[in-house]
Amino acid sequence: MIIKKVKNKAELGRIKRHYRIRKTVSGTNQRPRLNIHRSHKNLYIQFIDDISSITLLSLSTNDKEFKKECGFGGNIAAAKKFGAYVYREAKKKGLEHVIFDRSGYLYHGRIKTLADSVREAGLKF
Repeated sequence: MIIKKVKNKAELGRIKRHYRIRKTVSGTNQRPRLNIHRSHKNLYIQFIDDISSITLLSLSTNDKEFKKECGFGGNIAAAKKFGAYVYREAKKKGLEHVIFDRSGYLYHGRIKTLADSVREAGLKF
C-alpha cells in the first residue's frame, strides 16, 4: 500500500484513526463495508467487498438523480436526504446488512446524520 505524506496536521489525525479502524473492519459479499468519504461540498459512499476487492455500489451527492432531489450536497439536510437515497439504491442491489466504516471522521454532523438516516430507512448495521 502506498502511503502519501500528509501535510495538513488536522487531516493526519483522521488518517491515523482510519488505519486503526480498518485493522478490524472488513466487508464480505453478504455484508459489505459501507465506506464514507466527506468533502466540503459532497458526500461519497461505497459498498465494498474486501474479500474479492470489488466495489458493489458507489453513490454520491453529485449523482444526477440525487441532484434533482437536493441541489447542494454539503450540509446536514442533504445528508439526511442522501441516507434515504442510499437505502433505495442499496435495496435495488439486494444489500440489507452492512458494516459501517466512517473512514476516521468523527461521528457527528453530516456523518452521524447520514448514518441515522440510513438506519431509519431500513439498512441494518
